[in-house]
Amino acid sequence: MTDKIKATILNSNDMSRIITRLAHEILEKNRGLENLVLVGLRTRGAFLAVRLANKIKEIEDAEIPTGFLDVTLYRDDFRTRLKQPSVEVTNIPFEIDGKNIVLIDDVLYTGRTVRAALGALMDFGRPARIDFAVLVDRGHREMPIRADFVGKNIPTSLGEEIRVKMKEVDTEDAVFLVETPE
Repeated sequence: MTDKIKATILNSNDMSRIITRLAHEILEKNRGLENLVLVGLRTRGAFLAVRLANKIKEIEDAEIPTGFLDVTLYRDDFRTRLKQPSVEVTNIPFEIDGKNIVLIDDVLYTGRTVRAALGALMDFGRPARIDFAVLVDRGHREMPIRADFVGKNIPTSLGEEIRVKMKEVDTEDAVFLVETPE
């Protein structure tokens, strides 16, 4: 069973422009790189974090510490959603105590993934601040969560989903609005 693509929301060029804008917004809010680290949520949020780190390096001519977080076992719904959860590697190779963290994901929907990520980060230490950057915010929150940096707001109905494709794991860079079977 395949989902019906209703629209192409972002193409490769659109995504590249958004990453550039988000990098500038992150740098502006943090007044540079001091005390700033990026943490991408597995899977596509991790690739976005790497792209943002590369863009920030291009802008500031300096490396930014970047880590990756898998929140599968921290989710409040993982037992009901997945029969056999697929757990990936968490790699945060730096101290987070006192750091300004930008947590990065591809799509913000109910807020459950971000809530889980906040819990997981607290197991690593006590950051000074956590901001949240997302490529697409599609609405329909179940938790009091909002993104500090948003690439694109795409209102959806409950019978629609946002599908993000990235070259690192897919054949292209694009964001699609798809109709899901009910």
